[in-house]
Amino acid sequence: MSEENRVDLKELFKGMQDQMKAQLSTNRQFITHPGSKGDALENAWIEWLRIYLPSRYSVDKAIVIDHKGYTSHQIDIVIYDNYFTPFIFNQNGFQYIPAEGVYAVFEVKPDIEGNIDYAGKKIESVRKLERTSTNMINSGQKYDPRPLTKIIGGILATTNGYTHENNNTIQSHLEGLQKFQSIDMGCVVDFGSFFVDYLGEEDTLEQDLWKRYENYYDSRKFNEVHFSQPENSLITFFMQLTRYLQQAIGTVPAIDLQLYLDSIDETIDEDI
Repeated sequence: MSEENRVDLKELFKGMQDQMKAQLSTNRQFITHPGSKGDALENAWIEWLRIYLPSRYSVDKAIVIDHKGYTSHQIDIVIYDNYFTPFIFNQNGFQYIPAEGVYAVFEVKPDIEGNIDYAGKKIESVRKLERTSTNMINSGQKYDPRPLTKIIGGILATTNGYTHENNNTIQSHLEGLQKFQSIDMGCVVDFGSFFVDYLGEEDTLEQDLWKRYENYYDSRKFNEVHFSQPENSLITFFMQLTRYLQQAIGTVPAIDLQLYLDSIDETIDEDI
């Protein structure tokens, strides 16, 4: 192959990183919001994700709700499906997204320092909600309810107030998070992105879908955390998130609409 037909991928990725960083900085600087600067920062990340993620993923600030009416904390960023989860509640200025539709949740802070444990609690409030899974039709064929997908949990920040000489402080906080509070990934714009490697596999023989999901988080153990180079923070975060969404999760389970209608004592016909 001729060298003149070759593109420098390193330069292409650098250009994409610069474009992403400029987009996020512009949004953060100029988005006007009647609330605090924190709200503007959250909006900047939301707009950034909407620009770069495929259109099949919706991104909003929201509260997550399950079929029993239990809710999460208010979540800064929820990445969710609106195809197999066809309804979103809007009430008193809040969006309530059914738990079945959630792919990922992120806490947004100006500085990662002092906020990792807090982010873990916010993530836990979503993961512990009860999700349904029911039969679905694909290409005319009926499939059994699929296992509950993992919900990605993370933190997004602009800077790192911890000592920059090493990553031990961030790692120690990540390692201290247990079960539903555990963080999968994050990004600190001027410091680097990261993902956490955990030990443990899902028990595919467990037939109770909720127990199978819960046992996975109860048993998985922190192994190590991988940090990117600072100059690649946004591009590596985006690539890792996309990898999780498309190849680790795929599609969320089909929601059992009847369990939601049980709350108002109504019934839907499952046949046609």
